[in-house]
Amino acid sequence: MKRNIIAGLAVIFLLSSCNNNEKMLDSLADYNNSREEKGYHFGEELKLPKEVTDHAETITISFGDKETSNLTVDPRFFTLGDNDVTFIVKTKSGETLNQDATINVFANSPEQNISYDIVADYPHDPTNFVEGFLLEGNTVYESAGLDGASKLIKYTLGSSVPSLVEKQPANIFSEGCAIVGDKIYQLTYKNKIGFVYDKNSLKKLSEFPLPNVIGEGWGLTYDGKNLIATDGSKNLFFLDVNDPSKVVRTVAVAGHAEIYDNINELEYHNGYIYSNIWHKPVILKINPATGEVVGKFDFTKLTQENDQGNSEYVLNGIAFKGDHMLVTGKNWAKIYEIAIK
Repeated sequence: MKRNIIAGLAVIFLLSSCNNNEKMLDSLADYNNSREEKGYHFGEELKLPKEVTDHAETITISFGDKETSNLTVDPRFFTLGDNDVTFIVKTKSGETLNQDATINVFANSPEQNISYDIVADYPHDPTNFVEGFLLEGNTVYESAGLDGASKLIKYTLGSSVPSLVEKQPANIFSEGCAIVGDKIYQLTYKNKIGFVYDKNSLKKLSEFPLPNVIGEGWGLTYDGKNLIATDGSKNLFFLDVNDPSKVVRTVAVAGHAEIYDNINELEYHNGYIYSNIWHKPVILKINPATGEVVGKFDFTKLTQENDQGNSEYVLNGIAFKGDHMLVTGKNWAKIYEIAIK
C-alpha cells in the first residue's frame, strides 16, 4: 500500500513539474515575442516574467560560442540588430529548459533626417549598372556589374565617355571598389575573390580570396587604415588592407527603431561611413565605431526620376567632392552633386 502511495505521489510530482516547465517556456516565449519588435538598447535589463524567475535556479543566455548569466544588454555579448540566442533555464527542481529567441538591439539615439540641396548634375552613362563609385580630384572610378558586362571604368566628372576601361571575364560580376594609394581594390559578387588594380592604368595586379565569413561581395570603402566591406547583411567587415582575406573586426548597423540589412555601396568621409541600402532610396550616415546610424538622407524623388520604372535601377553610388556628396544609381543618366545642410 505504501509503495503505491509513493508511486502515486511521484507521478503527481512529475506531472506538476512538467506543467510548471511548460508554463515557464510558454511565458518566456510570449515575453520574447512581445519584445521582439520593440527591441532593447544597450544597458537595458531583460525583465523576464515571474513565471520564469520564481522557478529558476539560474538563467543563462547562450550566443552559440559564448554565454552570459547577466540579463543586461551588454555590448560585450550583444550586437546592434538581431541577436539569435538561446535561454538556458535551470529550474529549482533540477531540470534544464531551452528557449530560442531573437533579441533586437537598437541604437540609443534617433537618427537625424539630413536635408540637402542639389547644386549641380553631370552626365552619367545609363548603360552602367553601378556597383562601386569613387571620385579622386576630378576623376571618377566606377565599377559596373552584371554577368558578361562587368568592367572597371575611369572618366572625368562631366563627361560620360571613359578614358580607360578594364573589362572583366564573362563569369565575373563586379561589385564595390575602393582607392588605397595608387591601387584600386574591387569585390566580386559571388566569385569569392577580390581584385587589385593599378589606379593609373587599371591593369590587374593581383587577386585575393574573400574571408569565409563574407558570403557575397557588395560594397567596399577605405577609412585610411582598413578596407570596409559589406555582403548584403547588417554587418560592416573591417579588413586588413595588407591582407584583405583577414577580418579585423565586424560591426553591425542599426538605427533607433530599425535594423538595416542589405547594406550596400559604401563611402568613408570625415569619420563616418555613408551607405546605400539595396532597393531603398536612402543613404545612411553611420558611426563606424559603434554601427549606430546617426543620420539618413531621403532620395525618393531622385530615384523616382531616374529608375525608368525598373525596380533594379536603384540608388547606388556615393562619392564626395570636397564636402559635397555625389550620388547616382544603377543605369541612371545623371550624377547629382548634393550640398548637405
